Amino acid sequence: MKTIEPVSVWYNGQEKQATVLSASASGDNLSTSASFVYQLMIQPSEVENPITGLFPVAQGYLNMTGEVYQAWETNDYAYDWVAAQLNLTITGDYVPPVPPTPVPPQPEPTPTPTPVTEE
Repeated sequence: MKTIEPVSVWYNGQEKQATVLSASASGDNLSTSASFVYQLMIQPSEVENPITGLFPVAQGYLNMTGEVYQAWETNDYAYDWVAAQLNLTITGDYVPPVPPTPVPPQPEPTPTPTPVTEE
């Protein structure tokens, strides 16, 4: 996945800002063409009931053929091609956030008995 310059996407009656591009080859005849599935994603904090991970707000398929297919050798090349087809600007690799480390529960302190003193 790659981070992208924010792009407005109309999703479920609201405008969202997609900031992550996911793409993968969904088919490749190893000769003349490949098909890619892509998704534009938002951070889960941007939706009312977030689920774990990124949330897709747009998706589709693209077909790579001809000289472009023949030049395809790396994943970055494919990502650059997908981004160009969608008029997106890649800004870097997506690095998932690291969840906070849970703090282990602390044991309850043992009450200290109050000494009894005689007067």
